[in-house]
Amino acid sequence: MTSQKDQDLEMFAENLTRLRKAKKLTQEKLAEMANLSAIYIAHLEQGRKNPTLHTLSALTKALGVSIKDLFKGISK
Repeated sequence: MTSQKDQDLEMFAENLTRLRKAKKLTQEKLAEMANLSAIYIAHLEQGRKNPTLHTLSALTKALGVSIKDLFKGISK
């Protein structure tokens, strides 16, 4: 049985992947735009890493989306 935290991280990962693909960006290009490593982007999309506030800010700016878009479907 997965915890709520794991489910939330999985939903974040799915949202990040969906938003990146909607912008037709590779993980490498998104990493470059957000000043992050491509490996870190991959880990975020796999639900293996928790993003920091700095990372969330960088991702929203690079993707041109709101924080709400990244957290869509995540429980409160």
